[in-house]
Parts: sequence; structure tokens; C-alpha cells
Amino acid sequence: MIEPHAPAPPGSPPSWGGPCGPEAPARLPVRPAVGRFLVLAGVFVCAACGLVYELELVALASYLIGDSVTQASVVLSVMVFAMGLGSLAAKRLRGLAAAGFGALEAALALVGGSSAMLLYAVFAWTGGWGGLWADGPRILLVAFSLAIGVLIGAEVPLLMELIQRVRRQDPGGAVADLFAADYVGALVGGLAFPFVLLPFLGQLTGALLTGTVNAVVGAALVLGLFRRDLTRRARWLLLTANAVVLALLATATVLADDFERAARHAVYGQDVRVAVRTGVQEVVLTGDADGRPLDLFLDGRLRVRGSDERSYHEALVHPAMGGPHARVLILGGGDGLAAREVLRHPGVRRVDVLEADPGLARLARHDPGLSTLNEHAYGDARVRVLSGDAFHRLRATPSATYDVVISDLPDPGVTASTKLYSQEFYGLLRRVLAPDGRLAVHAGPVDARPRAFWTVDATLRAAGLPAVAYRVGARDTGPGPGSVPGPRRAAAGPPAPRGWGFLLVARTAPAPRLDPAAPRPHSLTPDSLARGVREAARTRMAGLPPSTLVHPRF
Repeated sequence: MIEPHAPAPPGSPPSWGGPCGPEAPARLPVRPAVGRFLVLAGVFVCAACGLVYELELVALASYLIGDSVTQASVVLSVMVFAMGLGSLAAKRLRGLAAAGFGALEAALALVGGSSAMLLYAVFAWTGGWGGLWADGPRILLVAFSLAIGVLIGAEVPLLMELIQRVRRQDPGGAVADLFAADYVGALVGGLAFPFVLLPFLGQLTGALLTGTVNAVVGAALVLGLFRRDLTRRARWLLLTANAVVLALLATATVLADDFERAARHAVYGQDVRVAVRTGVQEVVLTGDADGRPLDLFLDGRLRVRGSDERSYHEALVHPAMGGPHARVLILGGGDGLAAREVLRHPGVRRVDVLEADPGLARLARHDPGLSTLNEHAYGDARVRVLSGDAFHRLRATPSATYDVVISDLPDPGVTASTKLYSQEFYGLLRRVLAPDGRLAVHAGPVDARPRAFWTVDATLRAAGLPAVAYRVGARDTGPGPGSVPGPRRAAAGPPAPRGWGFLLVARTAPAPRLDPAAPRPHSLTPDSLARGVREAARTRMAGLPPSTLVHPRF
């Protein structure tokens, strides 16, 4: 039965959600002052949820696809554009503001709450197929940004109508109150995401819980405060829709752990042995059982491939140890593998590993597979782990502290590491390096990304550190350590050649050589090192500007 109400005057907007047009006062179950407070509280919560959805998309896209600057720009620009479209579309719903807002929040809760799980599912089960499906995560990212932006943009006109229906006031004052609650809610949501939701609940459960809160608050506001403005049918439809949304979100929350395990196996294969989230990143170890080589992934990026890591680490470390090497600093290298190579050289008295993630160093010390691979480097009394921001650490380090610095960092194309390939950072390294010291830098694949590689060379020279480039080739079926913009399954097909690129740096141009007093490397020889210098020189790109903190070039 539909409740009777007076007919709307000619030309007025239809009131399909209830008996009151846009100018009629709402029939509230509470006093107007209380009703106004409840509407603003709803604005606060909905704004917090909306910003969580936005940050969730940026974070997950950066993890899955890589290049956080690009993903943040895509999400934010598309979402702001879509918010404008949503605001325009909501003008047609002003005559049924209560019903429209209720339906809107149910849709937003479902879309926003499930966005992380669906995006991860598309990546895990279609991201490695090639063709159109290879771009599935990017397409879905834009689609979610558009949908969530439209729904968030439509909230403001409807909330403006609802708050005016509670108590008529001048438009300027109503807008000020509405946006004050909206901006404060956005602040709370923006802080809750990195400090509460992400560390304690994770990306999937955090998004699902946010959607649940969104649905409950939206339904409570409309069905509790504005229920008299709705027909009985509208009330039942909203109640049913929200019940379905909450049931779907609750089911997804219960299944989140099983889903994550299945998706992780789809991404990394069936031999995932360790998957932990430290305070900094997700660490996944695969293999190291039944003869399968150990692989290490950090936030989905392949950092160690057990089948060829020795070639990489020997090429990174041994040429730098060809001079004085009593005091050594390793930047990154929390897996302990660079430290393993350093400790093979006689005369080493001190090895400092400056690792941003102490949890990774603890795993490398205690995990049987990884500690065996690094030959229990962290059990050596000469090795100590330093944590914290590399810039702050180096600023507090006395001049000429180290004879050798090993930069075992992700490629400069990985945005989080870009500042550690800047002219300012290399200036700090130059200060802590002894006058006759050496610096070895992993600068990415010289064959695949020569511009980025030679930009590192130009940046070092701008900091007063001339470098000699060398390349070490390898043949395998996938990308090398640090070079992957996101999790990738190994591609099928024959092995393809790949070259790791390194730069050996000193105050005067160094001559790459191996320490004759050290044990002979397994894969690196004087001839292969000299050949690597010649091969790298053929790819040289001159005239590139250096990368700085305020003008990154990668």
C-alpha cells in the first residue's frame, strides 16, 4: 500500500521516492537540530569512506601495476572528472533526494567495498594472458575510478537537498556546513587508511569493512531520519538492497583469506612457502623445496631469483672490492646476499646493511631457505643491520666512513626508490666514501632501458663521481631482480637474453677488476668483466641531464 500524499503542482519534479517535493520540509522523527547533526554526521562518515576507496585504488594499483605516480595521477584525475559528472546527474534526483541518496550509498558501498578484491582477482587470473587481458587491471582501475567518482560526486547535491529539508537556511551557510563535515571526514579517512586499515586489516578486508560502514550509515540515515518521506515500497526496496549489499560484503570478508591465498598462488605459482606483511611491505618466498630454486618477491616485485642471483650479486659486489674494503656499507640488500659476497673477501672488518625494512632482515636471518642461500651472513659478528631513512642516516654519518658502498636497490624506474638515485643522494654518498673508496650501483637493465641507465651515470657525474659502466648477461625466462613493475608470472617460451647494468664509481674513473686475494667468483671472471665493460659502452647515451629530488628523470 502506498501512503497517500498531495499531488505535486504542475511542472514540479516528480517525487517517486515519497510524497515531498524538493521544497517541502521533511517530516522528521527528531527535532530539526538533531536531524541536522545526524545529516552532517552522515556526511562525515561517507566522506571518510569515499577517500578510503580512492586511496585503496591508488595503493593496490601501485602494487599490482607499478609506478605509483602514474597510478595516483590516473585514479585522482579520472575520479575528480567523474565527480563532476555525478554532480550534474544528481540534479535530476533532487525531487527524490532521500530515496536517491539511499540507493546511491548502497551502490557506492558495493562498488567501493569490492573494488580491491575484484581488481586483485582480474590481475591474478587474467594479468598474465597477454592481449587485451594483459591490460585488464588498468581497464578495471579506470572503470572503478569512474564509477566511484560518479557516485561520490552525486552525494553532494542530494545531501545539500536533505540538509535544507531538515531546516531551511541560507545556501551559503548550508554549503559551508556540508563541506566542513565533508573535509573533516576526508581527513579522518585519509589518516585511517595508512595507520589503521592497511596495517591491521590489509587491503581487501579494509575495503570490505569500509563498504560495510558506508552501507550501514547510508541506510540508517535515510531509513531512520527520512523514512516518512519514502513510500512503503521505497522503504522495502532500500532495505532489501542494503541487506543484499551487506550480505555480499560479509560473505566476501569471510572468504577474504581463502581468496587471497588462491590469488597469491595464481600470481606466484603453487609453491608459495612464506607470505608475510612486515611493517613496510609484503614479502613472499617461493620454491626452496623439492629442488625448486628460491625466489623472493617484495611487494610483488621479483628481487631474488635463486637460479641466477649469484651472477647478479657477484657482478654487483666483487668489482667494488678490488681496492681497500675494510669498511663496507650496503644500501638495501636486506636479503643478506650482497653481504654474503662481501664477507668472502679477506680484510673486511665491518659491514653495515642499511635496510628500510628490518622485517626482511629478520626473515633473512631466521628463514631456513633464505639464510642458507645467504650462507648465514647475519650470523657474522661483523655484520650489523641499520634501519630508517637512508637520507637521514647518511647525513648523520661522519665523512670518509666507508671504503666501499654497495647500492643494491630496486631499479630507478620503481618510483619509491627514485630519490635514492638522485644527485643529492649521491652527494651524501660521496661525503661518506673514503678518498680512495669505491661505489657500486645497480642501475637497471642497460639493454631494456638504456636511457634510465645512462641517466644514473649522468647523475653520478653531476655529483662528482665519475663511473665506469659494465654489463653482465644472463639467460632466463623472466625479468631480473628489481626490474619488475608488479607481480608477474613467468612467461612461457624460450629463454631470452637479458643484461644487468652496473656502474662502478670512484672519485677518479676506476678500472673494474677482481680482487686477486679473494676466492674466485663462481660466474664472474676478469675476461667476462672486461667484456661487460665493452658491451655497456656500446649502449652509451650522451647529453642526458641528471636526476634530482625536485626534477626526477626516471
